[in-house]
Amino acid sequence: MTYEAVALLGRLAEDRGGLVTAAQASAAGVSPFQVSRMADAGVLIPAGRRGVYRMVGAPELEHEDIAATWLSLKGFDAPASEHGAQGLVVAGVDAAILHGLGDFYPGDHELISASRKTTRQPDVRIRHGQLQPVDVTWAGSVPVLTVERMIADLMATWVESSLVIDVVRDAIQAGRLVHPRRLSDALAPLAAGRGFEAGDGAAVAEWLYEHAGLHPLGAAA
Repeated sequence: MTYEAVALLGRLAEDRGGLVTAAQASAAGVSPFQVSRMADAGVLIPAGRRGVYRMVGAPELEHEDIAATWLSLKGFDAPASEHGAQGLVVAGVDAAILHGLGDFYPGDHELISASRKTTRQPDVRIRHGQLQPVDVTWAGSVPVLTVERMIADLMATWVESSLVIDVVRDAIQAGRLVHPRRLSDALAPLAAGRGFEAGDGAAVAEWLYEHAGLHPLGAAA
């Protein structure tokens, strides 16, 4: 173990909330042997996913397993131009948790990838899908579906309606659902399957607002 290697990993971890991966270290010229020695010495602390570590002294992230899962799938490897809409994006319940909306307990992880991607991690599901830049935002150092796109994603994956309504209510109360039109557009493909006229995402959104007891600014009252 060298001070130079420790300093290098520390700089890499700065952009990831204190987390760093063995693959990231290797790409930067830090050998697996050095990583192993740093882990044995307590300089690197296992962060819940194989090959993902937290630098000693860095505070544990609030939802560290979500960030570590994304990193373990080499989310950091994508060039800057491929982050966000064209990269690996946190979706489903994990997206709601990162946004701090709804009442969910951490469980299995769901992500959306623009390219075909698989994993052997039994509690991780990667869905193939195309996202637009307006569908993706950041929660700390992790790309995540926007609030509007996340609500539609929860509906699309048949999360219990009452839980989705709670998310909508929380988002409106917190002033986080700021693009009602985008929500309607995202819900449009789901309308027919939910008993509404095909393509009528606005009707699905209105149903959610009525059951939440609130309407966001900019939505029809």
